[in-house]
Amino acid sequence: MKEITIPQSNKSIGGDEVFIIAEIGKNFIQTQEEKTVSEYLDNAKKLVDAAVDAGCDAVKFQTHIVLDEQANIDIVSPHFKGSDRYSWVARNTNITPREGFWEPLKEYCDQKGIIFFSTPMSRGAAQKVDDLVSLWKVGSGDVQDYILMDYISDTGKPIIISTGMVSIDELHKILEDYKSARSPFIVLYCISKYPCPKEEFNLATIQYLAEKYPNTPIGFSDHSIGDEAALVAVKVGARVIEKHFSFSRELWGSDHKVSMTPREMKEMVLKIRNGHFKDIDETPYLGEDTKEFEGATNQFRPYFNKTLVAGKDIKKGEVLTKEMIFAMRPKMYLDGTPSDRVKDIVGKKVTKDIKQYEPIKNEHLE
Repeated sequence: MKEITIPQSNKSIGGDEVFIIAEIGKNFIQTQEEKTVSEYLDNAKKLVDAAVDAGCDAVKFQTHIVLDEQANIDIVSPHFKGSDRYSWVARNTNITPREGFWEPLKEYCDQKGIIFFSTPMSRGAAQKVDDLVSLWKVGSGDVQDYILMDYISDTGKPIIISTGMVSIDELHKILEDYKSARSPFIVLYCISKYPCPKEEFNLATIQYLAEKYPNTPIGFSDHSIGDEAALVAVKVGARVIEKHFSFSRELWGSDHKVSMTPREMKEMVLKIRNGHFKDIDETPYLGEDTKEFEGATNQFRPYFNKTLVAGKDIKKGEVLTKEMIFAMRPKMYLDGTPSDRVKDIVGKKVTKDIKQYEPIKNEHLE
């Protein structure tokens, strides 16, 4: 297995040590009532402190720019009924300014000696924090967003991708399409259910992926409650463990309900570091190693997959460039070119005016 060094750190992924990520995501939002940016930053710093105390290697957040991610369409995802998607993403965009949130948070993580990185939810979000992160995570709903993937894969920074909303063939296509990229890839097996029941994990898939991609570190992104599934994943070969992280599963927000508390995280980290995962019975979690990914038919795909749209008003006769195009969700309401087919339309001449945010279709192109 190829060992991937994380820039500007003494850590690597794919070596003897399991790389453990506290996925803070947006869990610095803890109440439906809006707070000030400084209060959100304080919440984030407290979660960083807890992750450091638990022994995690890294903390991961989620970065949003609503104007190139989410169409202004009234839609509510089944996993979080507390807000429509546009308002939720807009809120996350507005409360995390670069100078008032991301820069001081990155500086704080550096002071605490823990790796800071992000899941950018669009190309604009990646551009917002590019110089602050040393690696990337791409959520499973965005791994077919080739506007985003083209941008981050050219940075040379390691990219962690998740399988939660893709099929086996789709994952293979992604890794083939980016096999010559400057950035190395890490794959996390994942089932995007909140929470995921024991009988559906099919963790033998980790062994299958390790055999199929011997030069790619394989890990596990876990949405279950407790640590058993993560410990089994380590036992069968996972070199990365990612768990949502919060002070309480009772807090308001999209991911608290499937998060680990600081005490639980600390206990899991100790079990992994001390080799206690070897005592876990893996049998109930294994399933079939070559079974199709649950992500092939995952219920969230229509909500989180993306379509290529005009990033600005485009006039008849203009030639499309990548900079003119956004990849936006939800695909279920944006009928146009899928977001992994950027190369099919870049360089083509537009045959009619296209308004900003209008999906780009074959009928628009020469």
